[in-house]
Amino acid sequence: MVSVPGLLVAAPRSSSGKTTVTLALMRALARRGLAVRGAKCGPDYIDPAFHQAATGHPSFNLDSFAMPEPMLDAVAALSATGADLVVAEGSMGLFDGIVAPEGRTGANADIAARYGWPVILVLDVSGAAQSAAALALGCRAYDPRIRIAGVILNKVASARHRRLVETGLSRIGMPVLGALMRDATLVLPERHLGLVQARETNDLEARLDRLADLAEAGLDLDAILAVAAGAAPAPGAGILPRPPGQRIAIASDAAFSFLYPHMAAGWQAAGAELVPFSPLADEPPPADCDAGWLPGGYPELHAGALSQARRFLDGLRDFARAKPVHGECGGYMVLGESLEDAEGVTHAMAGLLPVATSYRTRRLHLGYRVATLLAEGPLGGTGARLVGHEFHYASETSAPPTPETGLAAVTDAEGVPLGLAGHRRGPVTGSFFHWIG
Repeated sequence: MVSVPGLLVAAPRSSSGKTTVTLALMRALARRGLAVRGAKCGPDYIDPAFHQAATGHPSFNLDSFAMPEPMLDAVAALSATGADLVVAEGSMGLFDGIVAPEGRTGANADIAARYGWPVILVLDVSGAAQSAAALALGCRAYDPRIRIAGVILNKVASARHRRLVETGLSRIGMPVLGALMRDATLVLPERHLGLVQARETNDLEARLDRLADLAEAGLDLDAILAVAAGAAPAPGAGILPRPPGQRIAIASDAAFSFLYPHMAAGWQAAGAELVPFSPLADEPPPADCDAGWLPGGYPELHAGALSQARRFLDGLRDFARAKPVHGECGGYMVLGESLEDAEGVTHAMAGLLPVATSYRTRRLHLGYRVATLLAEGPLGGTGARLVGHEFHYASETSAPPTPETGLAAVTDAEGVPLGLAGHRRGPVTGSFFHWIG
């Protein structure tokens, strides 16, 4: 282990303000000259991009269910590399996860326990006063593996409101590390998969600096630094994902941006070169690459432009005649025959996989996926086991895959069979699930 301390910013439930507090804390501490590094518990592409904007360094996902323990430790080591402090952001509630053995549930608490990172609990106190202390008390007592070092109050209505909340917290001996007042202007813009991407958020630097100003005014930064503790594995510990090729063409623009940082880091550590290209700029995958990768993103918002990107589509078809290409979620949709947008307009796609998708009739698909590959391909050999995650509203409108055309047999996190998922045709594969570990 290395002596880089950490903190986990968590909450009793979703929508408590974890991201706001995390970004404010990261930016304020970075402005002090500290080398702050971010991490995100669980599957999430969008929050880590905001962490990177706030700190100037990549933020890595830590997932106690989807990542084998050696991979989890390797990614935690990446998070601590070059850092004075790791600030990890939780997802959902502190203890929310799947039914699994202790330490492997995917919950935020698993990460805090594994690396000894104290928890700073964000309490949304709108609609509550002294009762907020009962919630904090329950969180403190629920899991003896972790330590809640204190709370940050969010959405405080007034000085009187704060005084009432703190009265309850003093009764249970819970330190208050700061407070943020109720302020609708702090809310970052959202769309159907969560926050609008960092690269698309207007005035992001100004927003982050304003959050830092509020942190300096409302949070006890010295006290927060004083409670940081724990340690991450030493650099070089564990294992990282292996690359699908040695020179990988990766679609990268506003339509294709969901590539996990630990995936890219693992590929590069194995000697692979990552070569970005932009389908929205009508760029084909570079012909001198030996594998192609179309990450997820928001192709449903750019379907018209993608369908008219002739150089991209023709170049992708030429590339895929002999070289492996894989598409995840949005990338899978573009590899298919067609994509129906929200207005009901159907756009022709690459036609490399026998699937049609639609974003018009939206239905949430969400959860971990455990996949067993049906044939050898870019993700591994026949029978290889992968763990990933789905989070999308689009659906397949074409015939379901067969054993001859499907990518994998999948279950949910608790082993319930979900049938076949994804498609394969020659060297081209794709699915709606994102590979994590």
